[in-house]
Amino acid sequence: MGEWTIGAVLDAIADVIPDRTMTVCGERRSTFADTADRSRRLANFLAGRGFGAHRERHTLANWECGQDRVALIMHNDRYPDMVIGCLKARTVPVNVNFHYTPREVHELLEYVKPSAVIYHRALGAKFADVLPAGAVWVSVDDGSAVPDLPAAVTLAEALSEGDLTQSISSSPDDLVMMCTGGTTGRPKGVLWRQCDTYTVSMNGADHADAGEIHDKVRHAGPPWFAVSPLMHAAGMWTAFAGVLSGQTVVLYDNRTPFDPKTVWETAEREKVGLMTMVGDAYAGPLVEELQRNSYDLSSLFAVATGGAATNPRHQQALLEMLPGITLVNGYGSSETGNVGFGRSQRGDTKDTFELRDGALVLAEDYSRFLQPGEQEVGWVARTGRIPLGYFDDPEATRRTFPDVDGTRVVISGDRGALADDGTLRLFGRDSLVVNTGGEKVFVEEVEEVVRAYPGIADALAVGRPSERWGEEVVALIAPADAATDVAHEALHSHCVAHLAGFKVPKEFIVVAQVRRLGNGKADYRWAKSAALREVTWA
Repeated sequence: MGEWTIGAVLDAIADVIPDRTMTVCGERRSTFADTADRSRRLANFLAGRGFGAHRERHTLANWECGQDRVALIMHNDRYPDMVIGCLKARTVPVNVNFHYTPREVHELLEYVKPSAVIYHRALGAKFADVLPAGAVWVSVDDGSAVPDLPAAVTLAEALSEGDLTQSISSSPDDLVMMCTGGTTGRPKGVLWRQCDTYTVSMNGADHADAGEIHDKVRHAGPPWFAVSPLMHAAGMWTAFAGVLSGQTVVLYDNRTPFDPKTVWETAEREKVGLMTMVGDAYAGPLVEELQRNSYDLSSLFAVATGGAATNPRHQQALLEMLPGITLVNGYGSSETGNVGFGRSQRGDTKDTFELRDGALVLAEDYSRFLQPGEQEVGWVARTGRIPLGYFDDPEATRRTFPDVDGTRVVISGDRGALADDGTLRLFGRDSLVVNTGGEKVFVEEVEEVVRAYPGIADALAVGRPSERWGEEVVALIAPADAATDVAHEALHSHCVAHLAGFKVPKEFIVVAQVRRLGNGKADYRWAKSAALREVTWA
């Protein structure tokens, strides 16, 4: 058995089923042969510009990267092709959240220091002022009327330039970087060896030879439908799990806002078998649309949700309206990959997760690994094929990826316990992260923006339950003095100008004083209690 690169797996699939449709996105359909060729040309273009691996993995510390990074600021269309092309060039694809404001993207790009940026044309216009001047810019046609940036190379030009074959031998050690938030609200890039993320989160394995891949993909089931954005780890992993198993994968065309009617029409038209989405932000509107209109979804055998919690009420509604499906709740993170799944059917719902290989629960004091049936609540963790660490952050790498009894583990930051049957009972994050509609919000960043508004003496941000989003961000604000009247609309506009939309508080709750502990740290227990009391705007 040997480790494989993602590009080599894709090429092996294209060798045996070249004409099978690989992806569908809006009106665009692409075969496995199309993507194999397109990714080869992109790799040649990047290599021709001098990009690739400059230091091999064995010479580097776990938080170091010896390869050029390529930032992807993209919708779902063409996303898999660009990721695979970057990997074939031995460059590191880096996901960038296009919902961010230009300020936030600027901070992320300053951290990542990409040698190239690939973006959809309209997104390039949005972030034109913060794209790094020294990088190569590649513009992907998105059908918009927005003109190309003067310094950009179009994707068509890049692919044409890459028609000349370069000599590139990619390695299973080459990296994929998944950008997530850090405990201070600043981004962290999780460094995965591509062979590890392939086996852990993309339905892969260490194949004996290409023939094993050929046998796996010759016969495919009905298409998979990735409704969630591929710029997030959960979306990319589920889409690639289908693609690298030889499945046709339908990608939601997220160049336009999420529309549940379009989702169900697409599922009906393409006769999809498996549909994946992110929590309540998707499940709520999808349930409402199913209650309004009927669709032929007889081909649908499973709906999978991950990246955020899904309200049990929405889960039950899906099982009642689609009685033939299995509802799969996936659990994991950018640092752990896919940790486990909870499978429910009509009349048989599950509230625990079946753990995948390497997943475990670590005692609270890191002294031992917990056993099934123990009452202790510990840390959800994983061993085996885990990320190397956080890019350019040795301290965070040592803290999150420690050795326990000689075994290297990744600690997720979530608390959990093992049930008698060995499944995971999840209790939630042990941090202040608010997970709203699949997007992670770090409250310190929100507080910094709110506190900067004139007339506000102090502020705390917390999450509270939301039927639509799972959790929503609210801010408690203390005016500078009793006579200060902070205008809600103006404060909201201030936040919109400095934060991505999903980070903007849904409500501002006026308090006389923000409570802090004796050491000066915020009293978040009080803040959450105040938010749950539904104190209204004064």
